[in-house]
Amino acid sequence: MPNQQPRVPSARGNREFTTSPAAVVVFLIDEHERLLLFKHPGRTLWEVVSGALEAGETVWEGALREVREEAGPDVLVEPLGALHTATFRFDDNNHYMLSLSLLMACRAGSVIPGDDMAGSEARWFTFDELDDPDLPLLPPTDQPWLRRRALALYRLWQAAPVPLAELQRPINFFGDVVR
Repeated sequence: MPNQQPRVPSARGNREFTTSPAAVVVFLIDEHERLLLFKHPGRTLWEVVSGALEAGETVWEGALREVREEAGPDVLVEPLGALHTATFRFDDNNHYMLSLSLLMACRAGSVIPGDDMAGSEARWFTFDELDDPDLPLLPPTDQPWLRRRALALYRLWQAAPVPLAELQRPINFFGDVVR
């Protein structure tokens, strides 16, 4: 089946935009500078918290929901910022799915895999352990440059955190009132 990306007109009707489904990929790092990964039963690859945005969610709302669903409701996190954006082919209907990699700091709580990761193994990995070429990682976690960026930005944002309200503030490119 050919790619069937829906199109949405602008409110003024002078532009048309393609729409793409979006997935959030959360690099969750603790105070010991370790990255949280999960291995789902029956799978061989370790992965970070991730999932699709639901209708009506902001990027950060979706990311926080995914953390609760996968790492459990007791985990207290602090959103730090955006890490990377890419597109990937999900299936024949979704050739251009957006992947929004985000960075969060784990501040407290015990990781207990939730509904989306029930039965999964959860483990905190040092960044040295992640460099082991024999460690099977699901993309994009398998990219050494992205892991290095996550750690560098984690260290940077520890010194100058950005409040979640600022991260969620709409960007207004055209000077119109955003409501």
